Amino acid sequence: MVYRRTARCIVVIPTYNEAENIGQIVARVRAAQPDVDVLVVDDRSPDKTGRIVDEIAEQDPSVHALHRRCKDGLGAAYLDGFRWALDREYDVVVEMDADGSHQPEQLGRILDALTDADVVIGSRWVPGGSVTNWPRGREYLSRGSNLYIRLVLGLGLRDATAGFRAYRADALRAIGLAEVESHGYCFQTDLTRRAVRAGLRVVEVPIDFVERERGRSKMSADVMAESLVRVSGWAIADRSRQLRRAVTDATRRLRRR
Repeated sequence: MVYRRTARCIVVIPTYNEAENIGQIVARVRAAQPDVDVLVVDDRSPDKTGRIVDEIAEQDPSVHALHRRCKDGLGAAYLDGFRWALDREYDVVVEMDADGSHQPEQLGRILDALTDADVVIGSRWVPGGSVTNWPRGREYLSRGSNLYIRLVLGLGLRDATAGFRAYRADALRAIGLAEVESHGYCFQTDLTRRAVRAGLRVVEVPIDFVERERGRSKMSADVMAESLVRVSGWAIADRSRQLRRAVTDATRRLRRR
């Protein structure tokens, strides 16, 4: 279903060495949702991904390129893309990978869900979601990581690490992008917990995740392990705040007696 809108929407796609994929994914987004703009945020890819995007943008005014000076992490690229979009007064900002794992043809279901939400996550692990061409070990790792995140952070979501999602502009402002320090794989989890803590309505819709066919994935077990260490630190900090608050409240009650 094509997204019919009055709001201005842009899809932010971070890239590093995605010359084999970027032309096709941009074309698919534009075909699936002609009213939606595209911003490619390239980290100075040595394979000339940025040059390909510039050539596309010359032919299509709805496609834009943001060239960063160096490779500085997924989160940093998204933050720059978010700021670019907010400065230009877009109403909805979408995250999407460049490798084809996120299906542009399913973007409509994410955008439609914004009718009753501030943030919509395209989830692999809710009923109706799926993954294709993943080895069993990677699926177990992703499911296990999300279970751990759900338990220790109390988010109530099944796919906090998902990277196919949409934000209302006001939601991004409420999250406080200037305070986000996560630049790696845990960036998605960080924004999810910030959205929940800010009292925003976050919903999940099922998507079909398809592993890339061309190029090399940037994901690794070390990257995920680093993310879980960060998540554990957030959980400890949250528990410490809760304990301090409980002690303060108890002290105040005693003083009133």
